[in-house]
Amino acid sequence: MTQNFDAIIIGAGQAGPSLAGRLTSAGMKVALIERKLFGGTCVNTGCMPTKTLVASAYAAHVARRAADYGVITNSPIGIDMKRVQARAAEVTLNARTGLENWLRSMDGCTVIEGHARFESAHTVRVGEQSLSAPRIFINVGGRANVPNLPGVKDVPFLTNTSILQIDFVPKHLVVVGGSYIGLEFAQMFRRFGSQVTVVEQSERLIGREDEDVSLAIASIFENEGIALRTHAECISLAPHAEGVEVHVSCQQGAPTVVGTHVLLAVGRAPNTHDLNLDRAGIEVDARGYIKVDEQLQTNVAGVFALGDCNGRGAFTHTSYNDFEIVAANLLDGEARRVSQRILAYALYIDPPLGRVGLTEKQARASGKSLLIGTRPMSKVGRAIEKGETQGFMKVIVDADSKRILGASILGVGGDEAIHGVIDVMNADVPYTRLQQAVPIHPTVSELIPTVLGDLQPAR
Repeated sequence: MTQNFDAIIIGAGQAGPSLAGRLTSAGMKVALIERKLFGGTCVNTGCMPTKTLVASAYAAHVARRAADYGVITNSPIGIDMKRVQARAAEVTLNARTGLENWLRSMDGCTVIEGHARFESAHTVRVGEQSLSAPRIFINVGGRANVPNLPGVKDVPFLTNTSILQIDFVPKHLVVVGGSYIGLEFAQMFRRFGSQVTVVEQSERLIGREDEDVSLAIASIFENEGIALRTHAECISLAPHAEGVEVHVSCQQGAPTVVGTHVLLAVGRAPNTHDLNLDRAGIEVDARGYIKVDEQLQTNVAGVFALGDCNGRGAFTHTSYNDFEIVAANLLDGEARRVSQRILAYALYIDPPLGRVGLTEKQARASGKSLLIGTRPMSKVGRAIEKGETQGFMKVIVDADSKRILGASILGVGGDEAIHGVIDVMNADVPYTRLQQAVPIHPTVSELIPTVLGDLQPAR
C-alpha cells in the first residue's frame, strides 16, 4: 500500500529541514527521508567539525607565538588530540541531535529513516514502505571523491570524512590535492604537529583563484613548514614500511614522498548513483549531478534537486539559498532564479580567504574596462595590531557601470570583511556608495573604502 503525501523530501541536509518547516507551516503533509545522519555534510563532515578543528589548531598556533605578544609560557605547547577530536565530535552531535529533534516534533512532518529509491516519477520506496507525492525534493548532498589513482586500492587512505575520526597526530601527513579541502586539513595538522606535504597535480595551489592569491597562500604555507609539491603530473600510491609512498614525478625535488598517512582531497561527488533516478526519468550530467533549471526543477515536472547534488553550488549557504528559492517560488508567488545568486565563499585557512564574484582573470576575459585596487594586509592597522599581516585585499570594478565585479580578501578577518562587498554587489549600487561609507576604526573592513579610493585602470 502506498502512503500519499503532499511533498517528499529526500535528505536532511541544509535545504531539506528548512523546506519541511515551510511546507508544513503552509498546511502540507510532508515525508522527510534520511538514510544516515541528520544535518548532511555541513553538520557531520563539513563546516561544523572542520571549523572546530581549525579553531583548535589556531589556538595552538597563537600559543606558540605567545612570546611575540609579550606573553610568557612556562612549558612547551602540547596537543591532546583525543580532546581536540572529542570537542569537534561534540559540536557535531549537539547540532545533529537538535536538528533531528526539531524535525521529529514538527507538526505535519513524518520522519522516515532509510534509503529512498525512485520507483516512478512521483513514487519512492524506503524498505517495505512505498511513498507518493506530487512534489519531490532531492537533497542528498555529496561525498568524498576517491580518484582511480594507480595503487589506491593497495594502501590505506583517509578522506575528509574519515580523517575527522582520528584521535592522534600523524607523524607525516601527505595531502593529495591542493585545493580548498586539502589546504584546510594541511595547515590544521601542521599546527597540531604533523609533518605535512601537499601534492597538487596542477602548476599551483587552488587553480580556480587568481595567481597572486595562489602565490600568497603558497608563501603562507611554506612559512609554516608545509612542503608543497606542485606539477605532480603522475601521482600513484604504493605501500611502504613507514606507511604510504606517493609518487609525484614533479619537475623539481624527489620523485616520491613517503608519509605515515595520506589524505585524498580531490573533490566531491554527488550522492545520486543509488537513487534509481532512471526509473523516474530524471536526467543527470556526465559527473552524476542532477540537471535543474533556473527554479531548481529537474526535467521531470514536480521533482526538484537542492544542494550539492545539483551542481549549482557546493556550499552550505548555496544549499540553504536553494531552499529559499524553491520556497519563495512555490509558496510566496515569487519568481526567483539561481542565476540571480552572486557566488561568494571562503577558504578557512589562517589567514582566511574571502571571495565574491569574478576573479581578475575572469573579469579581464569579459572584455570590460576594469578598475583594480589592491592593498597589502601589512598596511592594515588592525592586522598590524594583531600581529597577523600576511595577505592582501583586491577589488575589481567595471569602469563603465561603476559596479563591483569581484573581490578577494586574503588576510585576518577576510571571511567577515568580504561581506561589505557582497552587500554592495547584491544591492547593485555603484562602488562609490561603499567608498563614501564611514566604517568603524580599527577594523579590516575600514580599508575597503581606501582600496576603492585607490582604484587604477587595469593594465
